Amino acid sequence: MDGISDVAVGVKRGSDELSMYNSPNSGMSSISDGASNGSDSKKLRVEEAPPSRVLHIRKLPNEASETEVIALGLPFGKVTNILTLKGKNQAFLEMGTEEAAITMVNYYTTVTPHVRNVPVFIQYSNHKELKTDAGNQRTQAVLQAVSAVQSGGSPSSDVQEALAAASSPVLRIIIDNMFYPVTLDVLQQIFSKFGTVMKIITFTKNNQFQALLQFSDPVNAQQAKLALDGQNIYNSCCTLRIDFSKLVNLNVKYNNDKSRDYTRPELPAGDGQPSLDPTVAAAFSKDSSSLLGKIPGALNPLSAAAAAAAAAGRVALAGQTGSSGVLLVSNLNEEMVTPQSLFTLFGVYGDVQRVKILYNKKDSALIQMSDANQAQLAMSHLNGQKMYGKIIRVTLSKHQTVALPRDGLDDQGLTKDYANSPLHRFKKPGSKNFQNIFPPSATLHLSNIPQDVTEDDLRLLFSNAGGTVKAFKFFQDRKMALIQMSTVEEAIQALIDLHNYNMGGNQHLRVSFSKSTI
Repeated sequence: MDGISDVAVGVKRGSDELSMYNSPNSGMSSISDGASNGSDSKKLRVEEAPPSRVLHIRKLPNEASETEVIALGLPFGKVTNILTLKGKNQAFLEMGTEEAAITMVNYYTTVTPHVRNVPVFIQYSNHKELKTDAGNQRTQAVLQAVSAVQSGGSPSSDVQEALAAASSPVLRIIIDNMFYPVTLDVLQQIFSKFGTVMKIITFTKNNQFQALLQFSDPVNAQQAKLALDGQNIYNSCCTLRIDFSKLVNLNVKYNNDKSRDYTRPELPAGDGQPSLDPTVAAAFSKDSSSLLGKIPGALNPLSAAAAAAAAAGRVALAGQTGSSGVLLVSNLNEEMVTPQSLFTLFGVYGDVQRVKILYNKKDSALIQMSDANQAQLAMSHLNGQKMYGKIIRVTLSKHQTVALPRDGLDDQGLTKDYANSPLHRFKKPGSKNFQNIFPPSATLHLSNIPQDVTEDDLRLLFSNAGGTVKAFKFFQDRKMALIQMSTVEEAIQALIDLHNYNMGGNQHLRVSFSKSTI
C-alpha cells in the first residue's frame, strides 16, 4: 500500500516503535522506514490519528533547525524529544504531556504555524513516544539547554553553544522617552505585523516600562527586531529598544492589562487586575510619520488619546478624547499638603491647570491637567507613590473641570488656578521635556545650575530638604547634575521643595526624575 499516510510512518512494519540511527551524511537522526515524502495529495483517504503527545510535522523548509521545530512546541509546555527527517522535510516532536500536545494542535488549527516564513502542517502521530538514540548528542544538548533555560536555570557551558545557535522567539522590549502610555494592546498591534504574537508580559524595571513578547517562531522575532529596534511608536517619543531574551518560553498566569497569553483565552484576570474589555477599540491616527505608518501594510497606531484611554481600560473611538483631564488624588497627608506641592509634583507629567483640595475632605484633591493624556500619564506614574509619608491614590475623576470658588468667597486658599503659570514644563510643542519623562526615582536630574554653585552647596541644599544624599555627579558643563537620594520618597520630597528654587541671580533650579543611576 503505497498510499500510507504521513501520520502512520513506521507502523506498517508491525512495530509501534521508531527504529532510528544516525545517518552519517546529515548528522541527523533518520528513520528506517519508507516514509512518504511529505506529499499530502492522498491524505484525504486517511483517518486522523487519535491524540498523542508525539506530533508529526510536515512541509518543513530544508534549512529548518531542531531549535526552530522545538520553538513550535515550547509555548505549550515542555518538549521532551525531537526527531528530524532532513531529506523528507519532516519532524516528530514529543511533548511532556498529551494535554500540552492537544493544546498545541488546537491552537495551530486556528493559526497556521510557520517556520522561516513557510507554513508547516502539524498533526498527531500514531506513536505514543519517541525512542531515539541516546547517542544523538546534539539533539539532546539542544533539548537540555532549552529545558534548563525554561526552568529558570542556567545551561552548562557545553549546551550554551547549542542554545546560542537557537535564536529565541522571545524579545525583550524597553521603551525610552515614554511620554504617552504604551499598552500591551499597542505592542501586540505593532509586533503582530511580523508573525503570530503568542504571549506578552509587561512590567517596570529600573524605572522603565519593559515587555517580554513571544512569537510563535524565532524567525519572526528576528524580523521584528531588525525592523523595529530604535523606531519611535509616536512622533519623537516612545522609542523601542529590542533585544533577544534569554528565555525561550514565557509562563503567563493571568490575562489582564499587564500580561496576556493569546493561546489560552480562558486564563483568569488575577487579583485586583481589571479583566480585559474586549470592546477596547483602536482609534487610528492619520499620522504617517509615526511608527506604524512606516511599516508597509501596517495599520496606523492607536492615537495617543486612544492609547491613554485604552491604558485606563476605557473604550476610545476615533474622534473622542477618551477620558477627562481631571484626577482625584486621595490619602494625602492633610497636615502637609498644599495646592503648590501638588502642582509641582503632578507638573512633572503635564501642565497642571487647577488644583482643589476638598474643603470637607482635606486628604483628597482634584487636579485638572491640560488634557486626558497628561492625566493618564500622571496617574500611571504617581498612583501608589509616597508623598509626605502617605501612599497616595490617583484615579481619573468623573469631573470634566475643576471649578473655582465663586467671586468673593474665601475657601482658605484650597483652590488655585495655575492656567497662566510660567512653570509649565510642556507649553512648547515638541519641547525636549516631552522626551525626558520618567517614573519617580531616587535619582534626580538638576539643570539651570549657576556657574558658581559647588557640589557641596547642592548636597547641603538637598540634605536640608530632609533626605540623605547618596551620590552626586556634575555633567561636563556643570550646568546640569545628577543627585541620588536614599529613597524614592526622599527624591519626591526634594523635587517638591526644590524645583524652581531660586539659586540667586534670578536663576531657578530645575528638578526632574532621572532614568540614570550614579
